[in-house]
This record gives sequence, structure tokens and C-alpha cells, in this order.
Amino acid sequence: MNKQSERVRIKDIAQLAGVSVGTVDRVLHDRSGVSKASRKKVEEILKQLDYQPNMYASALASNRKYTFACLLPSHSAGDYWEDVENGMQQAMKAFSDFQISLITEYYDQYEFGAFVAASNILTEVQPDGYIIVPTIEPETEEVIRRLKAQEIPYVFIDFNIPRLEPLTFYGQNARQSGYFAARIMQMLMRDSSDLVIFRQINEGRLGSSQQLKREEGFQTFMQEHNPHIKIMELNLYAKQPKEDEGILDRFFQEHPDIHYGITFNSKAYIIGEYMLKHERHDFHLMGYDLLGRNVACLREGLIDFIIAQQPTLQGYSCVESLCNHLILKKKVKECNYMPINLLSIDNIDFYLDAHRNND
Repeated sequence: MNKQSERVRIKDIAQLAGVSVGTVDRVLHDRSGVSKASRKKVEEILKQLDYQPNMYASALASNRKYTFACLLPSHSAGDYWEDVENGMQQAMKAFSDFQISLITEYYDQYEFGAFVAASNILTEVQPDGYIIVPTIEPETEEVIRRLKAQEIPYVFIDFNIPRLEPLTFYGQNARQSGYFAARIMQMLMRDSSDLVIFRQINEGRLGSSQQLKREEGFQTFMQEHNPHIKIMELNLYAKQPKEDEGILDRFFQEHPDIHYGITFNSKAYIIGEYMLKHERHDFHLMGYDLLGRNVACLREGLIDFIIAQQPTLQGYSCVESLCNHLILKKKVKECNYMPINLLSIDNIDFYLDAHRNND
């Protein structure tokens, strides 16, 4: 803040502009109830003085409380979304001076209508801002239409739908991530011509739109650079994990010569642990996210590469962006792509150590 704005009081600005103190306060906080003429007078004085209000002090002085709502996929301990929540909780502590609270509602990402139902519960809270993990576009659009009508700012995490105009987005470029994964797979496969994509579905529905976009990027690269490669697809059923082994048994009995595979969700460990149980060390696998079981498979040589996307930082940044926008009145960058980090057994420890030091 410049020294001039520290000396100038709102009372002084009001006198110079010939308006009331209340009018200056409304202009500074971009509130309604000010005529165009009065707003222009105040803005001209502010510009002349190069006035920069101390929004941090103003926020503390206002003693106002803020409630943030979060729509998050249901998950178990150790899952990807646990790291996202940890990041949010870190941010809640960091910005606790602003009297913010966070209410989270969970939805089943494999069940039609669960996203909208969870959002209906949060509507009763009347939050000041939303953090949303989007689901399929029609359901997401239904919720966003209501938030826009209520003028509630919302942040997207994990997957972006730009046409729905979120305040900001934190996550990877899903399509580019898949495209990159295909480039690495090409080098891993060398002269081989067959690979399999493992999916997690329920009643024909993928767990997230992000996985679909990753697969689209992957398929695009292969069509452009390796059209001779035969890509097979194997669906595992998210809500019937006991059937995984039988499905995998049948697939590998029918396709004994396939030695390369990729999954675009967080559960590469399902395939890795299957390979360990069957003592197969001739299968090469890529997956996403640093779940503990994925990392264990990486260390055992059952997963060759993991693409990581910094979920803790994403969670933290979402809360921070709402604080910056709502409380500190700072401009928020609209799109924030996370780096596409490729991890192997050779660099995993350096990556994990760096993240422990940043927590």
C-alpha cells in the first residue's frame, strides 16, 4: 500500500468529493445505492490520490462471517479427494482471521441426480461462495443456473467447463494431460502394437468428465502418430470391486499378448495389485494420482509412471480465491492449470519430500 493512502481517511475523500462518508464507503466496496455523478466524483478523487484501501484491515473490522459451500465426490480414506480436502482445511486455518466456515456435501459421482440433490441441501445454507467439482455438463449447468440467479460466485476444481463462467478454475488441462500420457506410452511401448484402457464405470457412466477428456486426448495422439496401434477397452465396475479379479482373469486369458495399459482414474493400483498377486512383471502400466496404494505399486515396479496433479494445492487455492474475491476484493485469475508431473520410481521420493516440506 502506498504511504498516501495510509494518511488519507475516508472522511477526507468525502470532503474533497463533496459527498457523504457512506457514499465513499459504498464506492470503495462496489456496492449499489450511489448515483453515477457521485460515483464519478469519488472515483476521480481516488485516482488523484492514488488511494489503495486496506481491505485486509477493513475485512477484520467489519467482523462479518463468510460461509463457503463445497460439492465434492464421495470418497474413502486414502482417496484422491482426501488430499483436496486437506488443502482446503489448510486454507481455512490460514484465513481464519476472516471468520470463514466451510460446509461440504458429498455426491456419488456414478449416480445420476446425486450432484443436484447434494447441491439442494447446500442451498439451505445460503453460502457466500461455492467450490464445485463438476459432474456431467447438464447436471452441472442446472446447479450453476441457480447460483448465477443468486449472484453467488463459484470455483471449479478438477474439471473445467469454461462456458459456465466460473470465477476461477484449478486443475490440469485434462485433454492435454491425456495427449501427454499417450506420448509417454508411445515411448514405453516401442514396437508393440496392442494396449488396453482400463475404466471405472457404473451403469455405463464414468466417474468424471475429466477422465473422458483425458481419454480423448490420449486417443487423439494415437490416431495422429500411431494409427496402427490397436487400443482395447476394459470396463471395471466401480460399485462391484469383488468382480474385478474375474473380469481381469477373463481379459488376460483372451488377450495373453497384451503387455501395456493405462487408466485415467486414480485406481491404477487395482491393476497393479492384480499383477502382483499373479506374479506378472511383464505388464507395463500408467495411471494417475499419488494414492498410497498407487505409490506402493510404483515402488514394486507394477506401475511404470504416475501422472500427479497437486490436489492439496488445488484445494488450498480454491478457498484462497474465494477469500481474495469476496473479502479482499482482489482480481482472481480465471484459469489456473496445474503442472502435468510425470513420476517414476526414480523421482517419486524427491516429489514426495518436496510436498511434505510445503505442507
